Amino acid sequence: MNQFVNKKRSQVKYAFNSFTDYWLTDTSFAVLLVILLFTVFVLPILIEYGHVHAFFVNSVFLFLFFTGIWSSRNKLLIGLTAILFMTQLGLRVLRFSEYEYEFYLVERIVGILNMIVFIFLNIRLLFRDDEVNIYRVIGAVNVYLLVAILGSFVFEIIYLTTGSGIGGDVVLEGLDKDFALYIYFSLVSLTTVGFGDLYPIQVMSKMLSVFLSTIGILYPAVVIARLVAVNKVN
Repeated sequence: MNQFVNKKRSQVKYAFNSFTDYWLTDTSFAVLLVILLFTVFVLPILIEYGHVHAFFVNSVFLFLFFTGIWSSRNKLLIGLTAILFMTQLGLRVLRFSEYEYEFYLVERIVGILNMIVFIFLNIRLLFRDDEVNIYRVIGAVNVYLLVAILGSFVFEIIYLTTGSGIGGDVVLEGLDKDFALYIYFSLVSLTTVGFGDLYPIQVMSKMLSVFLSTIGILYPAVVIARLVAVNKVN
């Protein structure tokens, strides 16, 4: 019996270490890029045309947060990401269960904390060991897309807490379906395109839009300068 238990523990430990080792390699950036491209550019289309259920939308974000657990060997960061993930999972299970209460706002706040930590972890991985290769460039793109997703989450929080945020020819429902509009406006702000079809209508969303635009201008310059400097040293 003890041999069987020890064997199972060894298998679990081996699977854990293998999964962690992979997400700490540069090649994991390419996999994450595919997931983010789907989340940012394909998922909103599927949501808009009603081709996916809210459960699937939430599963995509949960998977992103889940990978964050494996993106560091630091025990403190592993514990933090695990706690945030389990909290997020528990809140979403409550929402899709028959429990009469849901904590949608709390769920979104925890989602923002998850995304902030996930961005921090990816920045650490991006600049580790002072190396420059194609995967690090992909990692820089990943961080940019993660910031866009974070912006969409914050725009939603603003709407949920104030009842307004984004104006234009839109109808916000305060549900997962709104992600298509939030990620679009977040990307428009981040890339400083400013089509004008959507616009911020109160001070918090205005400041967030300007903040994203500032990040969109400074981030590429800082990352390119950092990567070029590392490349010259090497």
